[in-house]
Parts: sequence; structure tokens; C-alpha cells
Amino acid sequence: MPAIETLIKRMDDGSADAVLAALYSDVNAAGNRLRGLIGHFQRAFPEAQEVSVFSTPGRTEVGGNHTDHNAGRVLAAAVDLDVLAVAAPAQDRRIIVYSEGYPKVEIDLANLEMQAEERYTSSALIRGISARMATLGHQIGGFRAYLTSDVPKGSGLSSSAAYEVMIATILNHLYNAGKIDPVEIAVISQYAENNYFGKPSGLMDQTTCSVGGFVTIDFKDAAHPLVHKLNYDFNQSGYALVIVETGGDHADLNEDYAALAGEMKSVARELGGSVLRQTSKEQVVANLGRLRGAVNDRAILRAFHFFDDDQRVVEQVALLEKGQFETFLKLVVASGRSSWMLNQNCYSSRNPTEQGITLAMAISEVLLGERGAWRVHGGGFAGTIQAFVPREQAADYVEKMKAIFGGTAVYPISIRGAGSIRVDL
Repeated sequence: MPAIETLIKRMDDGSADAVLAALYSDVNAAGNRLRGLIGHFQRAFPEAQEVSVFSTPGRTEVGGNHTDHNAGRVLAAAVDLDVLAVAAPAQDRRIIVYSEGYPKVEIDLANLEMQAEERYTSSALIRGISARMATLGHQIGGFRAYLTSDVPKGSGLSSSAAYEVMIATILNHLYNAGKIDPVEIAVISQYAENNYFGKPSGLMDQTTCSVGGFVTIDFKDAAHPLVHKLNYDFNQSGYALVIVETGGDHADLNEDYAALAGEMKSVARELGGSVLRQTSKEQVVANLGRLRGAVNDRAILRAFHFFDDDQRVVEQVALLEKGQFETFLKLVVASGRSSWMLNQNCYSSRNPTEQGITLAMAISEVLLGERGAWRVHGGGFAGTIQAFVPREQAADYVEKMKAIFGGTAVYPISIRGAGSIRVDL
């Protein structure tokens, strides 16, 4: 673990540039950000002389929109926006974490039981991760950390999952020599979110943040999902990835989100399964007459979306691994159209006059034509779209979308190969 002065010297003399360049497109900005974070850490914890630096990326969903909750497949990727931390072990059994812009969080490891008053807080996540690690036989201990994040909240880039994975990664490296597998780190993080925090999330977000790069996950066996990291370098694609926040009110959308999984499962139950992965599109078609009397029409359309998008993930993975990016993009567009027409999660049927997502998708088609791709990003109903834009058109696309949706609503990002790591400068 290097001394703080050594870290600063390596950044000042350029020795750390190659390491930072592997994670960030702007090395100077990354260095300044890290210097500022080290300064915050020193002021908060002046007694610490040696520290480690950690980085955990956000993630973007690329294929398989709302397929995971019916035991389907997804394709996701880590992005070059991250949670960055400076941390040091502590002799006591306390974890103290400052996150830039938020109050201090302190956990005493002498008590790892769930605390009802901590639900929906960062304290619950830290306590839950520590408890699960201990239960699984891993080492835990006190530490001091200062975090900063440029993963925007509400953007669909999984800022909360990145935070969880960061805490687990710090414990992994400070007390377990980094030996805990990235997928297990994700499972531990999900456990904390589900049980201590109180949010019934899937595993896609944490897995992608932890593993990095393009990642495909098969949830056929939800207890033991199959995770495969693709060998594809997005930097060679010739495209930029742009996220557009279209606005819209996220309040009172719980009913919309619950109906997605619930309606798909209602079709599965009528066909003798509990989730759609246990049935087939051919079964749905063969039983349409009976199904229409047992479930609503939208549920059947959403089932069609599931089967199509689940299979698209398989095809997208094969195309990326063959380097056929242009053909891959056609499937991205097809996924977006399926979410719009069949899954119907691009706007809320209870508020049909507010259609920021569908408007952004329609504008993207006008601006990009036959080149590029666009789709709803994440849960839908309100929020963001994702667009793959030819690099030579990216600046123009970003400016035109900013003019429509606001100057801070549009940002180009990239896909990074590294997952949640200790940054050895």
C-alpha cells in the first residue's frame, strides 16, 4: 500500500498516466479528480499515511430489456463513469465512509444484524455486505474511505450498484488479498441490497459493475447465473455511446414496473410455468385463443417481447465476438422497437401525453438514419435512451439532443474493459 506522497509524486511526474489512460479518456482530468479526492481523504482522516485507490464503473444495459426477471438473458457493459475511492485499513472494527456531497456513514462491525431504521440507506448496504462476507467465511475489518462518483443518479447507469460493489471491493482487497471472485462480489452486493437495504433488485447491475467490459448473463438458474465476459474492444467499433436523459416524472411508476414482470409471469402460469423461460413462443401462439380469455392482451404482447429480446441477446453476443458491429447495431434498434411496440415500457399508459423516451428515439432515427442505433435504456416509462452514434457524428448528435432535452441531459460515454478494481498507480 503506497504512501500518499508517493501516489501524488507518480501523478505529478507522469508515472501514473498509463494506468489512468486505461480507465479514463482524459488523463489530466482523471489525475486532477484523484488529487482532489486524496485531499478530501487527508482532511477527513489525517492519521492515515498509506492508502489504496479503487475504481468501480457504472453499467449500461445493451440487450435484453426486462428479460432478467423471467429467467432470461441480458447483455450489459461497464462504462467509463465510475465511483472512485481512496481507502485505508483501520485497527478498530469500524467502517467510516465519506461520499462527496453526503453525510458521513459509520458502521460498527461488532453488530452485523439488520437494523430496521437503516433500510434504504448506505449504512444498510455497508452492514449487509460486511455481514454476508463474514457469513461466507471471508475476512472483514475496519477501514476509512472517501468516495466520489461521476455516475449520474437516475440515469440508468447503476450508481447504487457501483457503490455496493465498491464497498465489497475495498473489503476484498484490504482483508482478502483480492481473492474473492468478481461474480461473488456481485452476489454479495445483491444480497445486501435485497435483504438489508430492502430493494428486490436482480443481479445484472452488480455483475456488470464488478466484472467489466461487455458481459452477458443467463438467468435460467437464478441462484447460479451463467456469466460470460466478451472479448470485444468497443474502442475499435468507430462509434460513441451516448446517454440521453429525457426527463419525465419517475414518481408513481412502481405499478408500471410491477406489471411488466407480473404480466409476463401470468402468461407463463397459464402455460404451466412460473417464468416465461420455462415456456416458448410457439406455445403462446398455439394457445392464443385460450390465453386471451385468461390474461390481458398486453401480457401476451409482452411475452412476445420477452422471447424475441431473449433470443436477440444470443445473436448479439455472437455478432460482437465475430466483430460484426454494424449487424449488431441492427439488433439494438430491433430491441428498442420491441420495447416500444410490444413491451410498452417507453411511456406510462397512465400518462400517455408525456413521451420523452419515444420522442428521443424518434429524433435519433431522424438524425442517424441507417447508421447507428437507439433504444430505451433500463426500466423505461420515464428516463433515458441509449444511442450508438458514429464518432464523426457524435458532436453534432450531442449538441442537437442538448438543444431539445437540456445541456446537462446528454453525455457521451465509453465502454471500459476493467470492472471493479484496485488501481495500482
